Amino acid sequence: MRVAFFSVKKYERPFFDDAAAGKGHEIDYIEAPASAATAGLAQGCGAACVFVNDRLDRPAVERLKQAGVGMIALRSAGFNHVDVEAAADLGIALARVPEYSPHAVAEHAVALILTLNRHTHRAFNRVREHDFSIDGLMGFDLHGKTVGCVGTGKIGSVFCRIMTGFGCRVLAADPFVSPDMEKLGVRYVTLDELASSSDIVALHCPLTPATRHVIDRPRLEMMKPGAMLINTSRGGLVDTPALVGALKARRLGGVGLDVYEEEADLFFRDLSEEVIRDDVFARLLTFPNVIVTSHQAFFTREAMTAIAKVSMKNIDDFARGGPGAIDPANAVPLPRRGA
Repeated sequence: MRVAFFSVKKYERPFFDDAAAGKGHEIDYIEAPASAATAGLAQGCGAACVFVNDRLDRPAVERLKQAGVGMIALRSAGFNHVDVEAAADLGIALARVPEYSPHAVAEHAVALILTLNRHTHRAFNRVREHDFSIDGLMGFDLHGKTVGCVGTGKIGSVFCRIMTGFGCRVLAADPFVSPDMEKLGVRYVTLDELASSSDIVALHCPLTPATRHVIDRPRLEMMKPGAMLINTSRGGLVDTPALVGALKARRLGGVGLDVYEEEADLFFRDLSEEVIRDDVFARLLTFPNVIVTSHQAFFTREAMTAIAKVSMKNIDDFARGGPGAIDPANAVPLPRRGA
């Protein structure tokens, strides 16, 4: 089967070439992101493989269908960037990679915490300028601090285990209580209690209508003065203008972001010769206690290998047996018509 891969970066190709070897598929690597304007590039392809910042709204899905696409393979766990109802209406199968490396994302969240706390990014830059002073670089012991984890799925659970290893008291907010986390000593509380009691709040939940702006102005005001906020999940979990307001008011001690609500026009691109037109994002970059990485938390060899293997397995399963052949664990649930 011929497959259109959208938003492809050079670092991905070796992993997908290896995963596709011997399967008989013809891969069209396309650097452009998938959208209504570019969907026609998939003409003659039975499947399209897309990434997190591709915009698969109804017009884009309709154009993919017109091009002959019968299956969309998401090389990500989340599917909030896809109009699932449109896919259901058009009979397009959806598959994702629900788990690739929870350790990769959880460890990146911890890296942001450690960097913000001990100011290693600032110390690195000082020493390169031969400034060996340590004024302004004081941090705090993680041991004994309270860490709040919003979401205790696979990634959140790994994060909780790491933080308990530091000797932290861990609180969690999740509609589904994990017995394994409770055995670890994690205490489940309401989101409001978590926000008001934690020295560090880390977001590890999916973006859904119920979780959009789960960190908004009222919750930011609940947080402890000087608390730290970490988001390696989805940008839409945080009301960014409200976050900027909290930073301007000096309520937060540090913010670590690997995702951003309007990142589609920024991340995974080299804009070093461009002017950033997003004023909210540009304002975020002015704060000395904010670190932004460009959606790289997933980016390890182990994770890339898993993403490629599972994505190609989903495509191969569909090519061999249609939507019913896709592993149920990987299939994105399509709503029933009229639901």
